[in-house]
Amino acid sequence: MTALVVLVERPADGVGLIRINRPESRNALNLEVRRLIAKHLTEMGEDDDIRCIVLTGNEKSFAAGADIKEMAGAGTIEMLARGTHKLWRAIGACPKPVIAAVNGFALGGGCELAMTCDIIIAGESAKFGQPEVKIGIIPGGGGTQRLTRAAGKYKAMRYILTGDLFGANEACEMGLVSEIVPDGEVEKRAIGMARQIAELSPLAIQQAKETVLRGMDAALDTGLALETKAIQILFSSQDQKEGMAAFIEKRKPKFQGK
Repeated sequence: MTALVVLVERPADGVGLIRINRPESRNALNLEVRRLIAKHLTEMGEDDDIRCIVLTGNEKSFAAGADIKEMAGAGTIEMLARGTHKLWRAIGACPKPVIAAVNGFALGGGCELAMTCDIIIAGESAKFGQPEVKIGIIPGGGGTQRLTRAAGKYKAMRYILTGDLFGANEACEMGLVSEIVPDGEVEKRAIGMARQIAELSPLAIQQAKETVLRGMDAALDTGLALETKAIQILFSSQDQKEGMAAFIEKRKPKFQGK
């Protein structure tokens, strides 16, 4: 049964795809889905044959939020025992680039899930939002923090405190979305970008991701020090020698991740 709610595919060399598959509930994130996403991202993060990951839903919904029916009657201790905060951390800790391909609704936990990714490709009709206040709670999967960091305090407050939805264009303007494409091309574009990244040095890509994420909340001097150490480390890699040799010889490099 678990294979029905989250599907795993390999649409291109070096690319892994994780698809949320609960169309009857607009891909609501129940506990099983969260656990499987964390599991598959962890496994792909350790798989040398996968260099970039795409996370998506279907043409109508990326994920329309948490499964409210599953949590409506829960108490504090039960919510604590579920450990969903640990699953969010596992998702965000994937060492490889993760691209969210968003069609339709990315609301509540779905918006938070997209924001744990590194790049967000959105369809023109995509709708984002953190409507948790409308059901008496607040965003609990990083929404109060990640949306504020992406959009700034005043934009984030406007949507977190009202629960209003916003479209792809506004999401792009506020810095939440990386790129907008026609609805029918979202997954294709995400896979194409993932393939482009997968052809590059996996060592350089992973160092770049780690440096950006670790430096975001650090002082500028600390972030610059992380960047300096990362580039110095890469000069011990075969990929660096291959990449520069290929540039000089005007040929395409063959990166091995070594």
